Amino acid sequence: MAGGEKRRGLSKSCALLIVIAGIERYAFKGVASNLVTYLTDVVKMSNSRAATTVNTWSGFTFMLPLFSAPLVDTYWDRFFTILASSSLYFVGLVGLTLTAYAGSRSTTKTISLYFLYTSLSLVALGLGVLNPSLQAFGADQLDHDLDHDHNHEQSSEKTEVKSDRKSRFFQWWYFGVCAGSLLGVTVMAYIQDTFGWVLGFAIPTGSMLLLIFLFLCGCGVYVYADPGSDPKSKPFQTILDTIKGAVTRRSKITLENNHDLNALELQLQGKPLCNCSNTEATSTATTKSLADNESSKTGSSGLQTVKLLLRLLPIWTMLLMFAVIFQQPATFFTKQGMAMKRNIGPNFKIPPATLQSTITLSIILLMPLYDKVLIPMAKKISKNEKGITVMTRMGIGMFLSIIAIVIAALVERKRLKISKEIKTSPNTTEPLSIFWLLPQYILLGISDIFTVVGMQEFFYSEVPVRMRTMGFALYTSVFGVGSFVSAALISVIESYTKSRGGNWFADDMSEARLDKYYWLLALTSAISFLMYIVICKYFKSTSSDHQNDDKCDETC
Repeated sequence: MAGGEKRRGLSKSCALLIVIAGIERYAFKGVASNLVTYLTDVVKMSNSRAATTVNTWSGFTFMLPLFSAPLVDTYWDRFFTILASSSLYFVGLVGLTLTAYAGSRSTTKTISLYFLYTSLSLVALGLGVLNPSLQAFGADQLDHDLDHDHNHEQSSEKTEVKSDRKSRFFQWWYFGVCAGSLLGVTVMAYIQDTFGWVLGFAIPTGSMLLLIFLFLCGCGVYVYADPGSDPKSKPFQTILDTIKGAVTRRSKITLENNHDLNALELQLQGKPLCNCSNTEATSTATTKSLADNESSKTGSSGLQTVKLLLRLLPIWTMLLMFAVIFQQPATFFTKQGMAMKRNIGPNFKIPPATLQSTITLSIILLMPLYDKVLIPMAKKISKNEKGITVMTRMGIGMFLSIIAIVIAALVERKRLKISKEIKTSPNTTEPLSIFWLLPQYILLGISDIFTVVGMQEFFYSEVPVRMRTMGFALYTSVFGVGSFVSAALISVIESYTKSRGGNWFADDMSEARLDKYYWLLALTSAISFLMYIVICKYFKSTSSDHQNDDKCDETC
């Protein structure tokens, strides 16, 4: 092997950022997983209002990356963006802790909603900017490691090593996120239910302070990407210039032929402008044609970038119902658990929010089974290098989420039936055990392995390389808009059912009809899944071109 032995492990900067990502998830899940309980039991909100508040807050949190990503990609320095957003995140958690403290000290036990909403908004704002910036900053460290290693490797080894290192990085990143989420859900839910909300919010606040300290400790090992002055490094500026030029000039940009279109798309994705069958002649001709008119090139590049984003919109839309289903564990699944038998022994009660940990546990335990058993079997059957395509992977997860919500509806119907029996004969009937909720949680964890991980890979692969932060933002925005859709559904359904003399989201869980709500989600999700299948038949992925370009790169 040329140049010495390969570096197999992750660099210090990558490892440190994975730890930081895990701490951030611990802080977020420590607040978000049990927030609906805090709002109903302490703030005294109704079930529907608490669920709407949590969904709106989650939507705001997940949607912000869609707006912050262009600024991070084009103008802001990622290091200082991470430092500023994590500090804002910390201030929001401090405010949330103070609301709990003020409520515990007040004689009337009332909490200022204005101060509460302000604190939650600061957390959402900090998190919305921090997440995509941290992921992109980690990818910068990975790119530097790959470039360094490739200087010491034969060209024939580059593609395999690059793919292996990227896969290892994302697996460890996801493991760090899952580990932090698991600790946040299990440990913090128990502390909040047992020792109170002041300590329950103070610990996530302290973990964010630790995150900032660790991030600053890594100043000497980070790689700082220089965006430079090249317009290509500012794709969103190019888009804005294109739109501005189109409005002012009202001129239509045309391309001479299909080859020019392909060349520009390759350029946007950071691919080599070459054709393996006739490398020298094609690259020379392409370079000359692009250099003839710089302004036309910039305008066309911006136009193509817009088109590349718009082509993802149908897939993005069909994933929304999956995101709506994924809002249920933190809201109505938790409220279901509060109305069920939670005792283990005479003295211990299971905090309902801790059941969310089964989602993370399912991911951690079943991910190796997916990689070591399912994928090799799929490779043999399909004769495909990846085993299953990213589109198929997301579709399987969507289908499993529908099965999960159907099971949730059946369990809720059984719980309601037993609740009515308890009212008539309280001495002969016991409430349904909370462990009946485990199948729906576990299925959602399995669907997470397929769809969520698939979404990350899909959006990462389909956007231009210079818009990497935007790729992460598109992924998180699915859950952001899904949260808003969930909040809107709750408001509309509550208003409609109340007008007809009932309420699907009644505070008395024996009168609520969450089963009907789950059936509605199952129906709309099934329609979305069928439309997704149709769209997939006509969607042409650009990620398949990357492999050809890697081979082309070696030939060139």
